[in-house]
Amino acid sequence: MTPVQPPASALVTGLLCRCPNCGQGKLFKGYLKVAESCAICGLDLKFADSGDGPAIFVIFLVSPIIIILALIVGAVFNPPPYVHLMLWIPATIVLSLALLPPFKGVLVALQYRHDAHEGHQ
Repeated sequence: MTPVQPPASALVTGLLCRCPNCGQGKLFKGYLKVAESCAICGLDLKFADSGDGPAIFVIFLVSPIIIILALIVGAVFNPPPYVHLMLWIPATIVLSLALLPPFKGVLVALQYRHDAHEGHQ
């Protein structure tokens, strides 16, 4: 396991879903399934366990955004309730699914940066 070039920060590598060691290899082998190791530097990624953290952070981000947008649309256009359902349910689902991998990537990168991986190797 040799770092190729140190990445800029845990935040950047996490948001890009890249290896926390080299910043180049892919972090995930599926939608949210962390790869066993980095294809570039060989970092063993078995230490990565973000638990429910990413989902909580996504909820805390997406909920206020959707609520504020729904209030603005309701005040400006006053649509019927079914229009709100047609707008905000899909928007909530799409935003949540789009933000889960980067948030999980950030938490895994922070685990690596703060040596949470030491006891698992």
